[in-house]
Amino acid sequence: MAAKVLSCAQMAAADAFAVKAGVPSLTLMENAGRAVADAIVARFRPCPVVVLCGPGNNGGDGFVVARLLDESGFTVRVATDGGHKGDADVMAAKWSGETIALTPDALRRARLVVDGLFGAGLSRPLEGAAAAMVEALHDLPVVAIDVPSGVSGDTGQSLGAVHVTAVLTVTFHAKKPGHLLLPGRALCGEIVLADIGIPADAVANQLHENTPALWTYPWPRADGHKYDRGHCVVVSGGPTATGAGRLAARGALRIGAGLVTVASPPNAVMVNAAHLTAIMLQPFDGTEGLAKLLQDKRLNSIVIGPALGVGGETREMVMAALASGAACVLDADALTAFRDDPGALFARLHDRCVLTPHDGEFERLFPGLREDGDSKVTAVRAAAARAGCTVLLKGGDTLIAQPNGRAVINANAPAWLATAGAGDVLAGFIAGLLAQSVMGFDAACAGAWLHGDAAFRAGPGLISEDLPEFLPESLAALASLHDT
Repeated sequence: MAAKVLSCAQMAAADAFAVKAGVPSLTLMENAGRAVADAIVARFRPCPVVVLCGPGNNGGDGFVVARLLDESGFTVRVATDGGHKGDADVMAAKWSGETIALTPDALRRARLVVDGLFGAGLSRPLEGAAAAMVEALHDLPVVAIDVPSGVSGDTGQSLGAVHVTAVLTVTFHAKKPGHLLLPGRALCGEIVLADIGIPADAVANQLHENTPALWTYPWPRADGHKYDRGHCVVVSGGPTATGAGRLAARGALRIGAGLVTVASPPNAVMVNAAHLTAIMLQPFDGTEGLAKLLQDKRLNSIVIGPALGVGGETREMVMAALASGAACVLDADALTAFRDDPGALFARLHDRCVLTPHDGEFERLFPGLREDGDSKVTAVRAAAARAGCTVLLKGGDTLIAQPNGRAVINANAPAWLATAGAGDVLAGFIAGLLAQSVMGFDAACAGAWLHGDAAFRAGPGLISEDLPEFLPESLAALASLHDT
């Protein structure tokens, strides 16, 4: 099942839907607290615990956690300033153990802290006693209820100078964007998603975590041949800028394109020829030469932009690629070349195009969409609508969106994937899938997930050349999931 991601407002609506459908709100709170307590018991031996309880429902969850941990042999104290209302007040009344003031002194002798101060919906910086308490946590392990206090559930950004850094976060029904977007993902530690009784169809949504449940890899047919799997063309830079194109080409071949050709300027042919084996090589001379080459309709997928330069000739070659009707991955210089007139590019894009900017290229092509504090999800959705095609914003928390608002967050990329040339390989992965007639959004999602998985399998010390070589391991693991 696809892993949906809900905004804080959508999560509140899901809670309300469950209550209206007959699930008592106190039952939801009891289930949430039990899920947190179960996760703690599974990972920690009984020890002195301080549960920090804020005034709202997050604090109510905390009182449930305190009661259940006490029953499980932990030595539990609750730190709170009171003021609980509604369901939280009911759960506070059920706690018969020690209650102390919400001050740093409460942490003395603690070996574990449960953060039940504020949930994902907090929209202001921590202040007063809550801020002082968080500042005093230092190196104590913290288990966060829903989301670490002080972190936005919608953006993953810290709401101020003070926030909790957790070793474990237990959230409910669906992850929030802040669990997957950086830095929130790193501040959550291990993330456990718990079912607390909210109906699966409580809220319709268009945002998901990118997993293989969202797309289908184009497995070869037993009776197929290489021509069934498409022919990808990668446009190379000049004689001193050929490596990026070859990285993309090898990525396209490894991910299953039947044939891959590097289209090379005449003065770079010998450089490329010295490094290519299974990948073919075709010289072209300028925009007219590229346009003539792309008249062959068997060439159904193109990567253009890596190490191509940002001048007028690049703009003309991009237009020639788009005019060919082939599926196109526009990366790097193919995007920056249009920074002074992005509208000219948008007017020629079609639904089989995928744009793959990093943050700087995104800002040059879509100026103003990433204002401070704005949701990264909102920005990428707006970019896809403006461009009229799939947009993939690269990063440790890659965002992919299509013009109708459907979007995913790709959160499986390890830190060591941030290395020179990794984006070129990603462009090749996506184009290789496009060559196999995978639609743009699905190709971007599958390419990004496999890119992250291959990097994880390669491990620390990864360089971009390793990514295509570890892809067979990723595909083998994916095949085993497919078979089951």
